[in-house]
Amino acid sequence: MSLAEPLDVKAGLQPRPLSDPVLDSNANSPDEGLIEDFTVIDKKAVEQLTEGLISHYVPDLQRSKLALKELTQNQEVLLETLQQEISKFKECNSVLYINELFSEAKYYHNKLVNIRKEMMMLHEKTSKLKKRALKLQQKRQKEELEREQQREKELEREKRLTARPAKRT
Repeated sequence: MSLAEPLDVKAGLQPRPLSDPVLDSNANSPDEGLIEDFTVIDKKAVEQLTEGLISHYVPDLQRSKLALKELTQNQEVLLETLQQEISKFKECNSVLYINELFSEAKYYHNKLVNIRKEMMMLHEKTSKLKKRALKLQQKRQKEELEREQQREKELEREKRLTARPAKRT
């Protein structure tokens, strides 16, 4: 009790006799009297204790704050790097897609070239067939004209061969 007594005197507290609550049936709760003890505490002592406590923990808290700030900056850099890598992967996928489109375009271009060749060949054939049809039509018309002329000649000949009454003189 001699050790506790000088501390209590410095803090402005009065020493109290120790009592065992188990043995003392009339004992009050352990929190009783604490409010009274706080009111008699010296404000200068409280300020000094607060300053001591703050000076003890502030450097560690500041170091922690700097470490957290650095960690946050590193995370931001890492996030940016990750975003760049993601965009690179997206570019790679788009390049693959573009390559696929180019190969598909090449396939359809070849198909178009083949269709164009076939169309040109068909155009040539139709032109030749039109010319041939025109020649055949002209030949048929010529033959019909010749037949018509032949028929006219035969009719003319029959008319000449037909008996005519003789003229009286």
